[in-house]
Amino acid sequence: MSTLSDLVPRHADLSPADIEWLHLLVGDWQLISDLAFADLVLWLPTREGAWVAIAQARPSTGATVHYDDVVGSAPPDGQRAQLEKALTETTIQRSREPRWFGTYAVREEAVPVVHGGRAIAVVARQTNLGGARTPSRLELNYVEAADDLVAMISRGEFPSPNAPTGPRRGAPRVGDGLIRLNSEGEVLYASPNALSAFHRFGVIGSLVGRSLAEVTTELLEDRSSADESLPVVVMGRAPWRTDLESRGVCLSLRAVPLTEHGQRIGAVLVCRDVSELRRRERELITKDATIREIHHRVKNNLQTVAALLRLQARRMESPEARAALEEAMRRVTTISLVHETLSQTLDETVDFDALVDRSLRLAADVASAGASVRTLRIGSFGMVPAEDATALALILTELVTNAVEHGFVGRERGTVEIIAERSGAHLRAIVTDDGVGMGSDPTGPKSAMSGLGTQIVGTLVRNELRGTIDWSAREDGGTQVVIDLDLRDRRPPG
Repeated sequence: MSTLSDLVPRHADLSPADIEWLHLLVGDWQLISDLAFADLVLWLPTREGAWVAIAQARPSTGATVHYDDVVGSAPPDGQRAQLEKALTETTIQRSREPRWFGTYAVREEAVPVVHGGRAIAVVARQTNLGGARTPSRLELNYVEAADDLVAMISRGEFPSPNAPTGPRRGAPRVGDGLIRLNSEGEVLYASPNALSAFHRFGVIGSLVGRSLAEVTTELLEDRSSADESLPVVVMGRAPWRTDLESRGVCLSLRAVPLTEHGQRIGAVLVCRDVSELRRRERELITKDATIREIHHRVKNNLQTVAALLRLQARRMESPEARAALEEAMRRVTTISLVHETLSQTLDETVDFDALVDRSLRLAADVASAGASVRTLRIGSFGMVPAEDATALALILTELVTNAVEHGFVGRERGTVEIIAERSGAHLRAIVTDDGVGMGSDPTGPKSAMSGLGTQIVGTLVRNELRGTIDWSAREDGGTQVVIDLDLRDRRPPG
């Protein structure tokens, strides 16, 4: 289905400011649809003098009119005249008689969308009358609030450019609780859900006739920690969101000021009890902090082990024993680098490019023994899951160390390249060197194939990463190792 961003440039010549105004309207009009118990369809006049639907909203509080999507379609002949009149006269047009959609009648209204003093589109407000009955007090207050907001659209006063943007968990909707305020911030009406939410917050008795700002201020336990936006939200003076928290109860509030020709006449507040959501969020934050602390402590412990191995190696008289302890120290250091990276992020994934650049440079410097060996990474590993990062870092460190120690015997300089080819979860890592190659030298790469490092690499690739590894000689001299594997999927379910 085409979106508003696709349809507007295709059918009309609106300025970027006008397009942004339509985006703001569509981003906030679900509130009006729910209050009005009505479908909303945004109609755009085209260059050719026709009309096209560019967005629609269905009410969550009542029966819908359009069971099928109408975006991208043209209006029926009986509706076009009403749209034209609303656009040219810049006034709300209401049908005297309902229009029939098959077996049910629909009351229609055309509302000009005014921006910069001119109408740029029209919103069709269509109410399904199939379940018509005597409206309750709640429904009457819903519809009156919707009428005020619709009138603001026709005057260019809604949507508000200062309204909050971006997702926020627990953002209230109309059905969660509605409060209507007058211009002084006194409660004119509170829906049963809203009243229940404030009773859980600690309010005793009815809210009607009381100043919402005074009521909430009295119940706040720690006023110094209250959100700075709280006063203007509970008085309905700004189109913002805020949270009220006291005695373990947290309410999310969103204010929508009502204006008439620039003068504030009241406000609509929607509220929701988000105590459980906020409790879970705090638990997640605590768990994240705990996990980071664990990684930090593991890193410290591994660094301590590496330091002990270094001290022990210095005391060894046997060159073979000293070399073995130094190799163990290098492997422990590589693992500690992974945990250090994990301790600095909320995610259980590692920016492997930064990690591999740091660990491989260190491995090459330690293993080069006087030769000038350059390590070069080509391509990007991307973000690697923590479960795979440790094994992959150890594998690459072993391969680079092996290449430096055995591939450049008798040479003053050389290059080791680490090539990363990433496609989704699949990763191909290629380690190549321009050394002496897999010859018959008893101290060269061929003899290293049976060493402990090579055994570690093979075990990690096959058992830990469930991948394959292939050793071969390069055509231009040197050795090439190709590793293919599929990384674990760390995306959240659903």
